[in-house]
Amino acid sequence: MSEVQAAPVRRGGFGAALAGGIIGSLLTAGLLVFAAPSLIAPKIVRQGLLADPTVLPEAIDALRDAQYQPALQANRAAIETPFGSSWKGAAKPEVTLVEFFDYACPYCKASNPVVDRLLKEDKGLRVVYRELPILGPDSVTAARLSLQASKLGRFAQFHDTLYATGRPSAQTNAAAAQSVGISAEPQPDQEIDAELNRNMKLAGQLGATGTPLFVVGDKVMNGAVTYETMKSAIAAARATK
Repeated sequence: MSEVQAAPVRRGGFGAALAGGIIGSLLTAGLLVFAAPSLIAPKIVRQGLLADPTVLPEAIDALRDAQYQPALQANRAAIETPFGSSWKGAAKPEVTLVEFFDYACPYCKASNPVVDRLLKEDKGLRVVYRELPILGPDSVTAARLSLQASKLGRFAQFHDTLYATGRPSAQTNAAAAQSVGISAEPQPDQEIDAELNRNMKLAGQLGATGTPLFVVGDKVMNGAVTYETMKSAIAAARATK
């Protein structure tokens, strides 16, 4: 029985081929390393986004939260401390949710039922309302009247009455003012001037692109937010206490 014989090795040729193969492999690997970011990464990212499109907004949210952390930490007390009686909910809160709002903003009005539901369900929650009148003269008048009512301890009544009456106007502002026993014409007040200026600066530092702007814990949320999103953010803020 004949044995299977190994093919004779041509030492010089094999060594050259082996060396060439190794060098070629190394060069290929090197090229892949340098080319990978431009050739491979986009495909991976695209595949990931197609598989789970929620990754992109989550990444954007995380980036925004990180971006505004310095402003949040430096201004936490100013953001969460209410002006007068401009708050609802717990007197000694476990979590504070802040809303920068404009009475003329339809998204702010649409957010009211969500905020009210959270206040009803969560007895450890406080909502602080910060006036941000950016939608015209009637908004500014409404904000000034609201802050006057707030100084008298009547913010909630003015707030709810104006929203129930309609968009800020001479008539609706007057009706809300009458409900809390103040003049329909805003009175000069340096404290109110300072509050409005402070709110504008704070909103700008937090990247506000409009109203509403919500802040809870370390999270900044611009625009109308769903009940589920808001509740999740409140839970996350409570977990860090």
